Amino acid sequence: MNIKALAESYIRSLESRDWQDVTDLLSPDVVYEMPQSRERITGRDKYLQFNKEYPGDWHLAINRVVADDRHAVIWVNARVGDEPQVANVWLDINDDGQIIRVTDFWPETYEPPANRKHLVERY
Repeated sequence: MNIKALAESYIRSLESRDWQDVTDLLSPDVVYEMPQSRERITGRDKYLQFNKEYPGDWHLAINRVVADDRHAVIWVNARVGDEPQVANVWLDINDDGQIIRVTDFWPETYEPPANRKHLVERY
C-alpha cells in the first residue's frame, strides 16, 4: 500500500470536491480533529457534510508529503477566498488502506517578539 499516494489522493479529492473519492478513502468511523479549536467529528458522513458545508471558496495545494507504512503528514497551502493559510494534516491509516483519523493543524500567523530579533531572519 502506498501511503504517500493515498495522502496525495485525499487532498486532491478534497480540492476537486470529488466526494465519492473522499468517501472511498475514509473509514466509516473516521475521526477528524482540529486541536486549535478542540473540535472533533466522528464518522464519515458527518465529516463529508462538514467539508461540503465549509463556507467560502476554499482550495488546497500540496506542498510536501511525508509518509511511512501507517501514517502521513501533508504540508498544505490552503486558501479561503483571498486569504492564504498553511496547514499540517496528519493521517492515520488502517490495515484496509482507509483513513481512520485526520488531525488538522491550522496555525495562526503572528509577529514574533522583538526580543529574539537578533537571532532570526525573517522570510
